[in-house]
Amino acid sequence: MEIDIDAPPDRVYALLADITRMGDWSPECVRCRWIGPGGDARPGMRFRGTSRNGWHRWSTMSTVVSAEPGREFVFDVTYFRRPVARWRYALRPNGRGGTRLTEWVEDRRDRLVRTVSPLVTGVRERGPRNDETIRTTLDRLKAAAESAA
Repeated sequence: MEIDIDAPPDRVYALLADITRMGDWSPECVRCRWIGPGGDARPGMRFRGTSRNGWHRWSTMSTVVSAEPGREFVFDVTYFRRPVARWRYALRPNGRGGTRLTEWVEDRRDRLVRTVSPLVTGVRERGPRNDETIRTTLDRLKAAAESAA
């Protein structure tokens, strides 16, 4: 899913890569916190994400795969050390001084995680739910980036 943001790619990336703010953008993620020293987005850094959907609450562990300021931010998510998803954000200039931001997710759940996921998250169909949360995340990130301009 894509959105145009009236802010330069470096500004959008700075908001996005500050993983401690993901709870500001996502309707499902409540908060994220870095694990270990450093506390910034670079390959190999890990963070814990806490999410909720109604009364359902769960935590995941994520590892940054790619962190290229102004260009790309990618992380892999696991649940009890089992693959869940790869989240990707691609940024490029939109030709008007702003950013075209694309967000997408690759489902990496194995059979076991696919089976327990609806019980843990309260979501039977992860694809449509992800589409919904991505749209909200992009809209909120756009508002924050444009208000900072």
